[in-house]
Amino acid sequence: MSASFANLTASLMAAGSQFDWPQAVAVLVGMGIGFWSVWLITRSMRREAQKNAEDLIQVARREAAVTAEEIKQKAADEIRERRSELSKEFSRKEIDTEVRLREIRAHEESLALLDYQLEQRQERINRENAAVRQARDAIRGLSKSVRKRLEGVSQMDAEEIKKTLREEVMLECQDELRALRRETLEKSEREMEMEAQRKLIATMQRLAVRPNNDLSATIIQLPSEEMKGRIIGREGRNIKAFEAATGVTVLIDESPQTVLISSFDPVRREVARTALEALVKDGRIHPATIEEFVKNAQAEIGANALQAGEDAVARLNINGLHPEIINLLGKLKYRFSYNQNVLDHSIETAFLASMIASEVGLDPNLAKRAGLLHDIGKAISAELEGSHARIGAEYIKRYGETPIVVNAVEAHHEEVKPETVYAGLVILADTISAVRPGARAESITGYVQRLERLEQLANSIEGVQQSFAIQAGREIRVVVSPEMVTDDRAREIARELRQRVEAELEYPSAIKITVIREQRFTETAT
Repeated sequence: MSASFANLTASLMAAGSQFDWPQAVAVLVGMGIGFWSVWLITRSMRREAQKNAEDLIQVARREAAVTAEEIKQKAADEIRERRSELSKEFSRKEIDTEVRLREIRAHEESLALLDYQLEQRQERINRENAAVRQARDAIRGLSKSVRKRLEGVSQMDAEEIKKTLREEVMLECQDELRALRRETLEKSEREMEMEAQRKLIATMQRLAVRPNNDLSATIIQLPSEEMKGRIIGREGRNIKAFEAATGVTVLIDESPQTVLISSFDPVRREVARTALEALVKDGRIHPATIEEFVKNAQAEIGANALQAGEDAVARLNINGLHPEIINLLGKLKYRFSYNQNVLDHSIETAFLASMIASEVGLDPNLAKRAGLLHDIGKAISAELEGSHARIGAEYIKRYGETPIVVNAVEAHHEEVKPETVYAGLVILADTISAVRPGARAESITGYVQRLERLEQLANSIEGVQQSFAIQAGREIRVVVSPEMVTDDRAREIARELRQRVEAELEYPSAIKITVIREQRFTETAT
């Protein structure tokens, strides 16, 4: 622009005769003023644009910081949720490992018992073979003696010879006949007992389920600490309405982001858990929505219970059960007995009763039906008086169950006399399901301490060399010194140990005590 201005000035000076100098100066001044005006305006616009750009950069930086903070918070929440899932998965794996260890231990004990029984059978066969050889030698000796005497009494007639021989043989064989009869009876009893044990062990090994854990309280995870205040509500209005609607106790302590639902009624506790989780997820927590969500939870738990009952019946392939019985049966899903889920226990008892019935030639379907319904009284309201066995029997009788099934349910705790063999099957299957290894949760420490205490009681008796607790602590075998302990004293040791176990030890079911006294003589031929 300066160059143009100079060129213009030179042109004007060269053509001075053609232009008016005042007019030219005015033009030049106007052009200069215009130039400076344009330059000032351009500079102002540039500064304004730079200022706007800086403002936009600051706004973008603030938005980027807010976005980064949101991403960071979301990542932290995902990490916390993933950590909780991993913790739960680890706990589940740990429980599965413990269950598998118990199953392996139970199988090892069963194999040890079978090995011991085989050794006993082999020893018994060896003794019987020795007895047969001894009897054969005795008969040969007796035959020679009879032949010699016959030679001396050849003058006697046939009747006198027969009579004399008969009396002598009966007199000499009387003790052997008594011993043989006693041995035969004992052998029959042992074989029956071993056959019964074999069938029970085979039945138990065919069925293995995972134990369940029963709690009288349920922990609810909250998204934040602020949610505790919303659950409590103004002046405790929300928490009071929730406890009144569900019949549970809500405990809010210092534990971060958790509340505790406590109730000894598992159905109420499950309804409360479902309703509270739905309320926390929804976010609207006040008395009106609490009543709505509790009703929805009650309907959901009722549907789940009905589905659980139908699944149990379908799994066992049982037909003809009344819908009310199926509905009540499903409620056992939320009942626990010594940390064992009652519905799973009933299904297991049904399977066991069915398999035992098949082994002994009875109707497996009838035994299965009685086993499934034996604990149905535990799902009936506690307002009715009487034991769960009698209440359950009255309930299923009302809906058309047969007298055999009704008696099996009523007699499974032996409160009434079993009238059929199916009642005995249900008693046996119920006991196996309750006391077999791994059926009910028991801490490893308590289990080991009970076995150690059992062996200590046996070892503290004078004359005991060794003791072994086997069969998951339901049997103890005591080996005594034959030089110090006689047969009578061994019998007394068994009785004394039984009394001490009953007085000093807490244990499920029963403990069998076996005292072994034997002498072994070994020679080596070279």
